[in-house]
Amino acid sequence: MREGSPKARARFMVETKEMEPLLLVEDKNELRAMLRKALERAGHAVDEAADGTAAIQKVRARRYLLVITDLKMPGASGLDVLRETKQADATIPVILLTAFGSVEEAVAAMKEGAFDFLQKPVDLDHLKLLVQRAARQQELLRENLLLREEYATRYGFPRIVGEHASIREVSQKIQKVAATDSTVLLLGESGTGKELFARAIHHLSERREQPFVAVNCAAIPEGLVENELFGHERGAFTGAGARKIGKLDLAHRGTLFLDEIGELPLAIQAKLLRVLEERRFDRVGGTQPIEVDVRIVVATNRNLQKSIEEKLFREDLYFRIAAVPLTIPPLRERGDDVLLLANHFLEKFSREFAKPGLELSSQARERLLHYRWPGNVRELQNTLERAVILADGISIDAAGLQLPVARPDAERLPGGMLPENFNWEGSLEEVTGRAVNHIERVLLENTLRESKWNKTRAAEKLGVTPKTLLAKLRSAGLEQ
Repeated sequence: MREGSPKARARFMVETKEMEPLLLVEDKNELRAMLRKALERAGHAVDEAADGTAAIQKVRARRYLLVITDLKMPGASGLDVLRETKQADATIPVILLTAFGSVEEAVAAMKEGAFDFLQKPVDLDHLKLLVQRAARQQELLRENLLLREEYATRYGFPRIVGEHASIREVSQKIQKVAATDSTVLLLGESGTGKELFARAIHHLSERREQPFVAVNCAAIPEGLVENELFGHERGAFTGAGARKIGKLDLAHRGTLFLDEIGELPLAIQAKLLRVLEERRFDRVGGTQPIEVDVRIVVATNRNLQKSIEEKLFREDLYFRIAAVPLTIPPLRERGDDVLLLANHFLEKFSREFAKPGLELSSQARERLLHYRWPGNVRELQNTLERAVILADGISIDAAGLQLPVARPDAERLPGGMLPENFNWEGSLEEVTGRAVNHIERVLLENTLRESKWNKTRAAEKLGVTPKTLLAKLRSAGLEQ
């Protein structure tokens, strides 16, 4: 079934709601059944509990969008359910159902964090309105939860550090797509953290309790890729003394992350396409297809469109993996996120290497902001780790970062003015001298060529004497 079809869109809506249903807690069976039907007709997925004790077990076991609970029940009360819910996740709204005469208790419960209360007999329209408001509040509280440290700690998924609009946008898209089984294509330069985002997709999905298996396609020799991904049967080739389980098998019911997918050989691309289309594959030397239930996330820093033109990547596979393409922005385009990440890594490595109280000097912060970070977040992490290890005092200065001398972008220089490997190290006088010598050589060569190597004519064009021209040619090694 294609992701863009009406059935797929309907499935996405259902899966999104089923990911976090409402919990309905009511000890009276008839009332609970009536409320459940009303809520389901309003488009909500509903989980239910017949008493407070069962409800407490449920809120400890999974996340809910919100909880609707009767206040007075045998055993654990609605107040107990409220307290346990808030302990599990303080953002979950709790709506209390109260009998006549229990309003004071309901108001007291609201002081403990209840969202609102509703008196019995229940007005269904009023209940639906309260649920809508509570769900909206939950949505706002959980907006961009990938960026919230408390959620990362509570639910165990990777926290994305950043406040720039570009990273917020990607994080919001990740949260939306995680609820589906669609294949995700993560694009971006090396070191931007694509695997971190892949892990976040897994941890926010219904597959979070199942395996997350990561494979770097560029790190596996071409002749071993098929065996690594699909495994082999005993006797499939010389030395295959036992069956080998491949990464697809290991990721069954979980998520398979294929990093650097642009490096896959064409023959393996065809086998991967079959997995995506039919949910089955053959082990090397196998005779029976193996069914597999796996969500696939892929990443690349290559231009796959260009690879398709060069016949290095299958176009049909590209359209299958690019159902949801997401581009992770490079660090140089994330503004002050550089400092947020630097402080994050500084705290991490200070704790790891038992060097508390370390801080970055103002000069170091300026250096971090103005460096171009070709290696992105990975380079920043390595820079801070090195700086913490080598730090002697409590302050890390700009020199302590040991960053290479900044060089201007090629697009900021006139075409061909300086070579890409130009040495920018040294004092202002030294760098300027090298630049002048190079530019003089380029100008001398071009002028001589235009003058058909007539030195007198070249000297006239350059506005120097023949003697000066000869000296310059000798110095530049161009004398013939």
